Amino acid sequence: MKDLDVTRFTKKMYIAGELTEGETEVEVINPATDLPVATVPAAGIGDADRALQAAKDAFPAWSKTSIAERQGWMHKLRDAVIANEEHLRDCIHYELGKPWGATEEDFNSLKDSLAFYAEEIARVSDTALPDRAGTHDHRLVHEPVGVALAYLAWNFPLLNLAFKIGPAMAAGCPIIIRPSEKTPISAYAVGELCHQIGLPAGVVQILTSATTDVADHMTASDIPALVTLIGSTATGRHIMKTGATTIKSYSMELGGNAPALVFPDADLDLAISTLCGVKFAHAGQICVSPNRVFVHRDIYEDFKARAVAFANDTAIGWDKNAAIHTGPVVDEGARGRMLGLIADATEKGAELLAGGNRPEHLPTGSFLAPTVLTGITPQMGLYQQENFGPIISIIPFDKDTDLAAMANDCDDGGLTAYVFTSDLARAEHWAQILRYGEIQINGVKYDIDLPHGGIGQSGIGHDCSTLALDDYLIVKRVTRALGVS
Repeated sequence: MKDLDVTRFTKKMYIAGELTEGETEVEVINPATDLPVATVPAAGIGDADRALQAAKDAFPAWSKTSIAERQGWMHKLRDAVIANEEHLRDCIHYELGKPWGATEEDFNSLKDSLAFYAEEIARVSDTALPDRAGTHDHRLVHEPVGVALAYLAWNFPLLNLAFKIGPAMAAGCPIIIRPSEKTPISAYAVGELCHQIGLPAGVVQILTSATTDVADHMTASDIPALVTLIGSTATGRHIMKTGATTIKSYSMELGGNAPALVFPDADLDLAISTLCGVKFAHAGQICVSPNRVFVHRDIYEDFKARAVAFANDTAIGWDKNAAIHTGPVVDEGARGRMLGLIADATEKGAELLAGGNRPEHLPTGSFLAPTVLTGITPQMGLYQQENFGPIISIIPFDKDTDLAAMANDCDDGGLTAYVFTSDLARAEHWAQILRYGEIQINGVKYDIDLPHGGIGQSGIGHDCSTLALDDYLIVKRVTRALGVS
């Protein structure tokens, strides 16, 4: 293990403008080493109530601040984020065991979100409506929805935070951010920066909790007007049920069992580098990583061989000074679940072509070698579930296969699908057929200005782009009778 100055990761919660201890604590374990990184405060019910009240108290003034003032605070926070890049990335590198190179995406997402939404909110304008009788003047105006409550997944600690803090601050909504108890350190570091720049109390608050009862308490409160989540479909359903004590708005990016379709005229080098690159990056712990790869029989054997070679050549480990492509899964529980899915598949007839267990050179840590399986059928858990690991399942198809039914056969699907073909008409045909919120054709692209969201059981609303602001704003109609002084 590298020498670790534990004081770097000794953090506090950020509530009501102050850095504070909590009613309890959580121990953060680096899954690459199985060793503790830090023990940090976690909120109890009393802490949650303080945060809720502080957000409620902040709303009247913060919601009425000018766009220019909110932009100023966002730029101050962005400057502080940039000045602390290495520390923020170190926090993620240690709390999650994420490869150092991959932490750059988290960092960039935060600085880009603060810049993008500071600009985008200025483009939101009133809309004039015609009056059929010519007797009234009408316009639609936008106002902050109210207090926002955000629950974050652990897989992209700062990227997920970025997707919430940017539009919330820009729109004028105080936001309470609850990072995963597995990865709170980097989020708490952002709380330190909010405190450092003197952000008004209650505008941003960051706390985690050791148990779900605290989160349920906040969700059930009548203070949040918006509850937003990055997590699983099951968690989304639970939050909506728990939040039904009052009428709330919801914005959720949920799970998805992403399919990929590879046709015989596809650029195989491109398909392999994209699909295996995304699937094996960050140990497959990416909501848009391809799970079920449907490959035409004409190129099936070639694709399998290339996928196995890619898996075997993938650099896996945890070393800040090495070009590591994939790191550990989040914990031993996740690793055990994945091994169970692999065992279930092989017992039912699937063939394991690569990986499937711990890499020989990594005796400790929650590592799983990049894994390739074929012979996957709809009866197997790997077909039915988003595996959220470095496991790629290759399934052949031909003219007799009901490809549309298989690709859309996912109860919780609906986030992302991939199509690889050199035939533009075919690509557009499948873009219409696939019931997913994002169709990636011959590649993959994500950025803060591009909408990100699913359909069906994969979510409500959008992260990123101007569409995200819609979740944090309400539309009010203002009508004035003409000819009345």
